[in-house]
Amino acid sequence: MTAAAILGPEGARLGADEAAFFRDADPWGFILFARNVETPDQLRRLTHELRAALGRDAPILIDQEGGRVQRMRPPHWRAYLPALDQMARASDPLRAQWLRHRLIAAELHEVGIDVNCAPLADLVEPQTHHILRNRLYGDTVDGVVAAARIAAEGLLAGGVLPVLKHIPGYGRARVDSHKALPRVAVGLDELRARDFAPFAALSDMAMGMTAHIVLEAIDPERPATTSPAAMRMIREEIGFDGLIMTDDLSMEALSGGIGERAGASIAAGCDVVLHCNGERAEMADVIAACGVMGAEATRRAEAALAQRRAPELADIEALRDELGALTGEDA
Repeated sequence: MTAAAILGPEGARLGADEAAFFRDADPWGFILFARNVETPDQLRRLTHELRAALGRDAPILIDQEGGRVQRMRPPHWRAYLPALDQMARASDPLRAQWLRHRLIAAELHEVGIDVNCAPLADLVEPQTHHILRNRLYGDTVDGVVAAARIAAEGLLAGGVLPVLKHIPGYGRARVDSHKALPRVAVGLDELRARDFAPFAALSDMAMGMTAHIVLEAIDPERPATTSPAAMRMIREEIGFDGLIMTDDLSMEALSGGIGERAGASIAAGCDVVLHCNGERAEMADVIAACGVMGAEATRRAEAALAQRRAPELADIEALRDELGALTGEDA
């Protein structure tokens, strides 16, 4: 049965030993990083080999937001402005947002990647850590919801599934959760009015990713990823019934061994765990700890993958030119 995990391969090619490991582990899907990316032909081979190892059309994810978080880069792929910069610079920000994500989807689909870890619905706050700030879309609930919605529509039009992040809100983080655990001490009413509101408005999306952040009004001890109270709030109050994956288990915001992190995430209510660094021993610990996908996780996963479809016909060159005209960039 399928393990409740998404794993990252070690490098740009899949050797026989690693393929055998993945076949035995049977993760739900894979995630790719810059270490896995060289050229379009190489990437097409890798995505094919990963699916062949499992014997099924497994989802293959990537973080291709544009800006700093962009695993596929020039010379083979377009460089995009940071999202917040594009929103400020474009003469028609929402049209530019759709074009950006439709073009990203075309790049991903062409190499066999069918899930993108975007859009973001975190709000820009005065204290938002610089590592996150310019990845975001704005500081108002309505503006962020509109930008996230149209980004998701652009990805879907290009045959790529979106992942909404970072539930239930990461914009108040003063520290980088790759390095430390953010804590937020504001009251529940304020969280509902701002942090949770974009995710509630986007709760119909099929997949989401957690935030490694402590919301003291909900659970002062554990980050949302491993907090049963936070996960209940996400499901019941925010109303998100899509597949929920963790953010990367290797991030230093989480404590304990990697297996302990995986087990705690599943026990809290996450559907699948995300392990990104490609270290074999850690992946084996994750698989042992997370177990197989339960009935509800399987239902949500099947509903998400049912949204996969062929890209809509489009003149990609014309879309590139249009985005360039809206933002003042060279196509």
